[in-house]
Amino acid sequence: MGVYRTRTGGQARVLAKGGGPVALLAITLCACSSLGGEKKIEENVYPADYKVRIREWLALQVADPKSIRDAYIAEPALKARGAVTRYIVCLKYDAKGENGQYQGNKEFAAFYYAGQITQIAEATRETCENALYRPYPEIEKM
Repeated sequence: MGVYRTRTGGQARVLAKGGGPVALLAITLCACSSLGGEKKIEENVYPADYKVRIREWLALQVADPKSIRDAYIAEPALKARGAVTRYIVCLKYDAKGENGQYQGNKEFAAFYYAGQITQIAEATRETCENALYRPYPEIEKM
């Protein structure tokens, strides 16, 4: 073991030549192992604020959000989609398209992952066939 002077006038002890990098590596590995590893993401968190988030999403996606009428929404439900199960919210409404004309009442599904919307797409018949719709007046007041 040797004792060496540091630039600031202190002393440093080194066990052997080249021991500094090995000691630094050991400290780093110990620090990393104490972080607890990766946290598992809870994929199916109930989307508690789903009405607000859908309204925000549609405000950006619909050509004329103020034209939305005859809006209905279902409660979030866990549904299988392929090999995975996710929360899905079904909704339907009529709104003006790019041409300024009403498009007719269409059905959509909002897909969730970890409590957040990942997409809203036109619903297939199977996705929303048993949805229990309720009026969604909040979306008509954009």
